[in-house]
Amino acid sequence: MQIPAGFEPLQRTSPFSALVGPLHTKGEGAGRVIGLLVEDKHCNSRGIVHGGLLATLADLALGYTIAFLSNPPKSAVMASLTIDYVGSARVGDWLEVHTDFQKSGGRLTFANCYVHAGDARIVRASAVFASSGERRPGS
Repeated sequence: MQIPAGFEPLQRTSPFSALVGPLHTKGEGAGRVIGLLVEDKHCNSRGIVHGGLLATLADLALGYTIAFLSNPPKSAVMASLTIDYVGSARVGDWLEVHTDFQKSGGRLTFANCYVHAGDARIVRASAVFASSGERRPGS
């Protein structure tokens, strides 16, 4: 499978997300979508995508969305992540993470995301982020 049209390599990475990727993105703000083409390194011994990778994708997608809801991006840390695994994916599958921004208050931001493998929704995640009150330097 090829990377779908409209996706570009995610430029803003960390040493950890570079190990997970390569990650791709399209869209901005609450409409940002994160994508990943599943490789062998993403799978467990049964040949399906490791649940830890799916949790990581949810964490990264939610974090990017929350950070870039404002300009300049705000700094926030995850306070809670709840994950429901309802399906699986294998090598060669294209995964997309779509976020659903809920609410941002004074210190807390709430959002959900859904990981899709093709037309199947395989993960539902909900997160709460706590704002540090700082703006990310250089962002």
